[in-house]
Amino acid sequence: MLVSVLDPEALFLARADSGELTRRRAVGAYLGLAVGDALGATVEFMMPREIQAEYQVHKDMHGGGWLKLRKGQVTDDTEMALALGRGILRAGRVEAQAAAEAFSDWMRTKPVDIGNTVRRGIAHFRQSGETEMPENDYDAGNGACMRCLPVALATLGDDAEAVDRANRIQAHVTHHNRLSDAGTLCIIRMVQAAILGSDKKGLKLLAEALVAEEPRFGFERKRVDNPSAYIVDTLKVVFQALFASDSFESALIEAVNRGGDADTTGAIIGMIAGALHGPANIPVRWSRHLERRIKQEAVSQAHALLALSPFVRSGLVS
Repeated sequence: MLVSVLDPEALFLARADSGELTRRRAVGAYLGLAVGDALGATVEFMMPREIQAEYQVHKDMHGGGWLKLRKGQVTDDTEMALALGRGILRAGRVEAQAAAEAFSDWMRTKPVDIGNTVRRGIAHFRQSGETEMPENDYDAGNGACMRCLPVALATLGDDAEAVDRANRIQAHVTHHNRLSDAGTLCIIRMVQAAILGSDKKGLKLLAEALVAEEPRFGFERKRVDNPSAYIVDTLKVVFQALFASDSFESALIEAVNRGGDADTTGAIIGMIAGALHGPANIPVRWSRHLERRIKQEAVSQAHALLALSPFVRSGLVS
């Protein structure tokens, strides 16, 4: 089992942080997710050498890409996280029916992008009313992981089993796969650890615990470029970029310049690095291009979801 970051010692240390600092880290995670998504979307499906030929280093918001996005426009990564957050807030907890309905409502908006596994899961819910897809060895994609931030916030301070259960509830609406579950749970725990004040060494222990449980996630040897949507490829890039960098900006630039599924690697590393470094360290030249409604909902959800969490409700944060 992965090491729990929510042990009594971690919670005791978190008491030393002000409630305001905890909330800022939660906001940093949400804004980091959106910024990473929008930055990476420009170079999604490009090879690193193509990115280099076009931009030398992709480090500014350009928009465009294969989806022909506006500068700062987000994709399904951020939109599905916000949809899940709405579902959790409506239900007051992580609930399968609320998550499935939220995803279905989102698909009705005709989103600019939607993954095949996500589309199939939502269609299954609409046709059958079932909120869990059958387990599938071929559904080890990153679609459940990219949207997991609301679960991390709403379950902050919960016990390990409850966090694991909440992870699977939202994931299995579209992705029912052991590797996807394990990788997504690790990211949830890393975000929670960063919000509680962990440093990068603490986050690396969680990544190493995932590798010990499932060696396919091993990230310390071969550099991964042009990552696919396979959860293993995605998280190898996230871990390599996160642990090789010393700032939010450098982590994001390192990840998205690997190309491939760059909006999702950007979104996932953005939520971790945003919590780790805080919103003040997200470059304004990136965040100012986010659509106002996206930015406002990200901030409001960060506060509202955190308010649902056992960590806040227990009085650990005033």
